[in-house]
Amino acid sequence: MSAEPAPTGRPAEAAPRRQFVSFVTYRLDPAFRRLEAGQKQAARAEFAAAVAHKPDDFIGLTYSCVGLKRDADLLLWRIAGDVEAIQQHTAAMNRTALAGYLHQTHSFLSMTKRSQYLDPVDPFHDAESRTRLIPGRRRFLFVYPFVKTRPWYLLPLEQRQEIMNEHIQGGNRYPSVKLNTTYSFGLDDQDFVVAFETDEPKDFLDLVQDLRETRSSLYTQRDTPIFTCVQKPMAAILEELF
Repeated sequence: MSAEPAPTGRPAEAAPRRQFVSFVTYRLDPAFRRLEAGQKQAARAEFAAAVAHKPDDFIGLTYSCVGLKRDADLLLWRIAGDVEAIQQHTAAMNRTALAGYLHQTHSFLSMTKRSQYLDPVDPFHDAESRTRLIPGRRRFLFVYPFVKTRPWYLLPLEQRQEIMNEHIQGGNRYPSVKLNTTYSFGLDDQDFVVAFETDEPKDFLDLVQDLRETRSSLYTQRDTPIFTCVQKPMAAILEELF
């Protein structure tokens, strides 16, 4: 499943400030459910407050994975102008009582960046959103790390552009699905982290199946694990867990 984004094709200009992006999943230790009701209620309120308190220039979205993934109960999608803001937010959560019962099962770090590939339909399509994400406007989120094969990067740019044209055209057939591609080269274990937002999960399923039939899929080394997430307030997620 290849998921590289459409590029900007814009003339050279002052580069906009890029963002750090963090996706992290947690699983609740069942031992927490055996605590007294008062302890659980206090821990829930404390943790929800820590998650809601955000540093400057920080976006934090919360998603439920309850019943959807074996090793993840919730996912945090955090976007910030510097990595220290993500660390500060994590530190605040770590100081809560509930943190002692949460296992961090996956963590993906990336940054925004403009793509090098041109969209054959609209070369300037959605250029600014490649470096400044505007997330959270759809109910469902599908997230996964993505690694291309090394032979892909050895292909001439013109050949990669030709292959990506087919891929991009396939994605354009599903306007209900918004793609957010972020880059992890040198920051984490994957090349990219891709996050698809939609109100129609069936459209995402069909999109992924269609992209399996494009030439770009030949150059996919890894595109798992995949997380299916539902956007909800943290209080509602904790209610599902307890």
